[in-house]
Amino acid sequence: MSELALGIQDVRHRGSAAQDRRLRRRYAAERRFRIYGVLALAIALGALAALLVSIVAKGHGAFRHNEVTLDIYFDPAILTSEGEEWAAALESANYGALVKQALRRDFPAVEGRRERRELAALVSSGASFELRRMVLANPELVGTHRKVAVPLSSDADMFVNGEMSRDVAEGDRRLKDRQIGWLDQLVERGAVASVWNLHFLTSGDSREPELAGIWGAVVGSLLTMAVTLVLCFPIGVATSIYLEEFAPTNRWTDLIEVNINNLAAVPSIVFGLLGLAVFLNFFGMPRSAPIVGGIVLSLMTLPTIIIASRAALKAVPPSIREAALGVGASPMQVVTHHVLPLALPGILTGTIIGLARALGETAPLLMIGMVAFIVDIPTGLGSPSTVLPVQIFLWADSPERGFVEKTSAAIMVLLAFLVLMNLLAVLLRRRFERRW
Repeated sequence: MSELALGIQDVRHRGSAAQDRRLRRRYAAERRFRIYGVLALAIALGALAALLVSIVAKGHGAFRHNEVTLDIYFDPAILTSEGEEWAAALESANYGALVKQALRRDFPAVEGRRERRELAALVSSGASFELRRMVLANPELVGTHRKVAVPLSSDADMFVNGEMSRDVAEGDRRLKDRQIGWLDQLVERGAVASVWNLHFLTSGDSREPELAGIWGAVVGSLLTMAVTLVLCFPIGVATSIYLEEFAPTNRWTDLIEVNINNLAAVPSIVFGLLGLAVFLNFFGMPRSAPIVGGIVLSLMTLPTIIIASRAALKAVPPSIREAALGVGASPMQVVTHHVLPLALPGILTGTIIGLARALGETAPLLMIGMVAFIVDIPTGLGSPSTVLPVQIFLWADSPERGFVEKTSAAIMVLLAFLVLMNLLAVLLRRRFERRW
């Protein structure tokens, strides 16, 4: 018996040792898995941080620009002409000549047509629009001297900011040596100052980098998103309520559900082709208009809203429906008075996330012509316009070096909108969500 007992103890000991080894291997594998997860998260966060730092480093300069203060003489000989009506003359006057005149007074040694042209190139062409605005607002300026701050050209602005090196050979940079010398003199006199570039946030697109702004694209995005929301939210919610609460279970509803799930995975450019073929070519709707862009994006967003809304409706406990039916409520009253209010936080969250995805889309809008160069701020749903992602695409494809920081700055604005929309979705869910 003693040998049998010893054998049993030995078997138990070996079994216990094998079990301990398996547990140690299991715990070691779990620790390795956690380490791999932390490393993957760290790599993802590091890549995201590097991307954001790169965008901010390139784009923060677009929110400031350099202005040069000139002594402008509003010469009546330039602004008015004999025999022409006063208001009409001020409207069509050559205000750029006032800028050139002020520069020649500051640099009297500059002679020759080429040198004067190079001197005038240091100041943005937008200076003439600023002077025109001032004179039309206050015609009494004619015949007087005023100190006026006007923006530098894009190349001069980059040089002042240190983005263009003077050590580079003259043939390899856009500014000549004498232009750099003139800029140095202006800086030494204290005539150049860095100020907030409100023009970037309040104006439309331009061929000149220093005059380009994002307000036109922002307004176009808001109008397009408004159309998208008005169309896709009621249709998407109504569809999800019918499929989840009223539709019978048969092969037709199964086919509809499969197609909705498939549409959520269709590439966005397919919806752009649909909009080009149907809304533009067949119905003849206006090209580059927010109304068409909103319709196309609503078609793309509908499957996302339907799926999210059905999930929110399905999350409402069946006991809510049974209790409402038990006290005599009709099926429609059950849905409208009990189920829908409880599912609304999830529905709103899905809608906002779907709209955030639509806000960042470019491909479908390119297909319907919203890639056009639009200077004016859109005033309605039928006005020619563009949106922020397309504006970023246009600037990124521009050869001018000054559009690089404009592109990054526009990306920063778009990311800010997306973060705000996703934050709103999180806050709505946390504020109104009920846990069962």
